[in-house]
Amino acid sequence: MRWTLGILAVLVVGVGVAWCATRPNHEVAVASAGRLERYADFKSKHVSPRTVTVWLPQDYRAGEPCDVLYMHDGQMLFDAEATCNGQEWAVDETLSTLIAEHAIRRCIVVGIDNTSARLKEDFPDKARDYISAELRDDASGDQLGDEYLRFIVEELKPFIDEHYRPLTTREHTFMAGSSMGGLISLYALCEYPQVFGGVACLSSHLSFAMLNNGASDEAWAAAFPLYVAEHLPAANGSLVYMDHGTEDFDEDYGRYQEVMDAVFASHGWDSAHYVSRVYDGDGHNEACWAKRFGQPLRHLLNPATTAP
Repeated sequence: MRWTLGILAVLVVGVGVAWCATRPNHEVAVASAGRLERYADFKSKHVSPRTVTVWLPQDYRAGEPCDVLYMHDGQMLFDAEATCNGQEWAVDETLSTLIAEHAIRRCIVVGIDNTSARLKEDFPDKARDYISAELRDDASGDQLGDEYLRFIVEELKPFIDEHYRPLTTREHTFMAGSSMGGLISLYALCEYPQVFGGVACLSSHLSFAMLNNGASDEAWAAAFPLYVAEHLPAANGSLVYMDHGTEDFDEDYGRYQEVMDAVFASHGWDSAHYVSRVYDGDGHNEACWAKRFGQPLRHLLNPATTAP
């Protein structure tokens, strides 16, 4: 494992975009396809206020029967001119193309900006319960993953449902993210299977490397699959997509993803419902996630199926 590259990747992309959370955006995102509606300073009882940006497909009207995809790190999704590193997920372009090709169902995207508390908000709190007793007292207990998900489920989703009137049931409600956003997305499926019908987890930070949460990284990395194993929804009752690359910070993810793959396999998940892919040569950045974003979209929003 080339730890020099791994450490550099953390400093540059901050375990995804944590570094970006401390950098102000100098432009407001502009959509290349469809349109964006921006809610600055969206208040919450559970977490700090933040910007929420809603992407709507061409000619969308409130009440249209669209699915909803909630995505983390919202400031990185739509417009490279507005991001801190000059990269974007190209969410608007990819979705517009696939919708026009009838490759996926029409959906809206709710982009949730991160904050300086990103690493805490994207942390799967209850993994702490699966750390060995001798390490548990040293494990940091000030994570905010549960509060962040309460914000999404109890405050943001009702707002979206009321103002846009999309399809609101779990079969039409999804979540996606990368790195720490991949962790919290899988955690959300386990905590709220009645709300989310599927998740996409790109380059999930399953190694827990360099998070400085008291217990060792390996202790957290071993604990999370144990939590997932006990909290997964019923086999093949949801849609899950996971992937990772092989370069820079993704280089070390393979062995941790194999453990997670084994958890799903042992619980009877089949390849129609659980997808795990490796993208040789891809690194830990928005350009790589944009390049392959169509794959999880096709899995979650296949026009021939809905989440079970």
